[in-house]
Amino acid sequence: MWFGTRPLDDADDLVGATLAHSIQIAPRRKLRKGHVLTPESLVAIGEAGIAEITVAIPEAGDMTEDAAAGHIADVFALEGFRREDVGTGRVNFHAAADGVLVVAPGRIDALNAIDPAITLATLPNHSPVSEGQMIATVKIIPFAVDGALVEKAAAEVTAPDTIRVHPFRRGLKVAMIQTRVKGTKSSMLDKTWRITNARLESMHAVMTDESRTDHAVGPLAEEIAAQIAGNDIVLVFGASAVTDPRDVVPKAIEQAGGTILHVGMPVDPGNLLVLGEIGGKPVIGAPGCARSPKENGFDWVMRRLCAGIAVKGDDIVAMGVGGLLTEIPIRPHPRERQAPASDK
Repeated sequence: MWFGTRPLDDADDLVGATLAHSIQIAPRRKLRKGHVLTPESLVAIGEAGIAEITVAIPEAGDMTEDAAAGHIADVFALEGFRREDVGTGRVNFHAAADGVLVVAPGRIDALNAIDPAITLATLPNHSPVSEGQMIATVKIIPFAVDGALVEKAAAEVTAPDTIRVHPFRRGLKVAMIQTRVKGTKSSMLDKTWRITNARLESMHAVMTDESRTDHAVGPLAEEIAAQIAGNDIVLVFGASAVTDPRDVVPKAIEQAGGTILHVGMPVDPGNLLVLGEIGGKPVIGAPGCARSPKENGFDWVMRRLCAGIAVKGDDIVAMGVGGLLTEIPIRPHPRERQAPASDK
């Protein structure tokens, strides 16, 4: 594509060129950026006393911005999202359902490395999304781009799972177990139930049962075994935080016939989460911060599970980048303490 300033004397060569910047040609008339010049518009520009204009002129093998953006958008497998109409070199993608966005960063990086003229932007990987929410956009920067580059870009993202919205599985059955020690307040347990129920509803899951038992390995193991039979996921909110893989919650999961996949996570708040499974069904030891409605590592795991995305130990390990979340007010030991007030 040729780009630059041309005198209006070259009017014959300017027909079909694209105006690079908006220009005012009369008090109430403006030719906008992207206007494709015609003999009539060139006459109007000349009558406005404008001697030269900045234009873009496609060359052999070029694709216009709309054609290029549309071609790249066309190759995507529409997995849980839809593409919108092209305009001004842009095609937006929107989620077709509530769920979790999963992208292939390597493919997207490869497309963006081909040429600065061709871009693809998405929400962060594993973002929660709502139906109708914009999740990605293809944008061609100039007015035209070499067609060979467009084909190369399309080839990078044509494979399935480049961008996918995993919808939340409606009706997923979740049981909740809370343990108690001497002094545990029922009001705190009631509040935890309300917050957790609301959390699950936002992920289209159903709380089938909420039970309470002593904070001891034997009783908790029995309750886990009873609940896992008729549910898809079991959540355990311990009265005391897990401090070791041999603590009450992980040991109870094992005694109930389960396997511990990971203890702890590099997400804060959320460090003390326990990930286990029984017969392929997840059993989650919730961190204390999950008693708050504010986002924490528990949300990151539950969203994926509720969207049918398997979570293993390696997935937990990979959550560290971006895992430093906003502090929550109920934390008994804040990450940072305010400096003492000065005497002065």
